[in-house]
Amino acid sequence: MLILLSLTPFYGFAQQATSQDTLLEHMTGKWVLHGTLEGKETTHDVVTEWVLEHQYLQIKEVSREKDKNGKPEYDAIVYISHNHKLNSYNCLWLDNTGNGGLSGKAIGHATANGDKLEFVFKGTDNSSFFTTFAFEKSTDTWQWIMNAEMNGKLQPFANLKLTRE
Repeated sequence: MLILLSLTPFYGFAQQATSQDTLLEHMTGKWVLHGTLEGKETTHDVVTEWVLEHQYLQIKEVSREKDKNGKPEYDAIVYISHNHKLNSYNCLWLDNTGNGGLSGKAIGHATANGDKLEFVFKGTDNSSFFTTFAFEKSTDTWQWIMNAEMNGKLQPFANLKLTRE
């Protein structure tokens, strides 16, 4: 009986409700991302799916452009979660750009603004990076707008559109 009682908290923790965020649900699937990134045209393949018992939306993004070794110029894995109690979103963005990973601007926070998620990623140097995911219901597409804050001014970084594959 003592063993059963000691396992109960772990079982209850493992049985937490899964995320049922309707906005993020629209982002699941296979996509082609196209637009400008740092002033250059780019195309990426994007696959999004729920992972870890529907708690996180995982985004795998890989550029079609290759480096001199034949590897993708850009490769990222992104996780987004929704906190229902606070109606807030968290984002962990990991990529191959060498921007410091977990010690840099990898974690962003947002609240929903209609069909938009406006993430703010704060750097250890008090800089900010802004990533907005905007869903367009009529076309079933997503717009990704990214801006970097430089000396208190926003600088365009990326203007991208996701269309279903």
